Amino acid sequence: MKGIRDLSAGARCGYPAGVRHLTFLSERARERIAVRFRALGEPMRLKILERLFRSPASVGEILEATGGTQANVSKHLAVLHAGGLVRRRRSGLKTVYSIGDPTLERICAIVCDAVTREAHDEARAVGPPEKTQRRPAAR
Repeated sequence: MKGIRDLSAGARCGYPAGVRHLTFLSERARERIAVRFRALGEPMRLKILERLFRSPASVGEILEATGGTQANVSKHLAVLHAGGLVRRRRSGLKTVYSIGDPTLERICAIVCDAVTREAHDEARAVGPPEKTQRRPAAR
């Protein structure tokens, strides 16, 4: 990717340990990355991506899966397309959308796993509801 240089061994660049490819990012590369993360920061867009992870789909199929309006879904598809997250192709009178970046599913899975883990940790911290002892009925 243009604008990205590999770092020498041992350099950290602010990323956590375990990140395989540590790099210096140009301002342009940072902006492109930010565009993608902003595109992922909307629940309806995530809903659209969930549908597209199953298979490519027309706008009508995406509308059916998300329950959104034509204008709203079209707006979100345009943002996802501009961010390089989805691609589109004409098929007769329809436009068919598909996932445009094969790493996207891994990114979403990592975030989903983290959110699920946090929810389980919170549930464990709260613990099961305490059993209340029943008082004998007053006579």
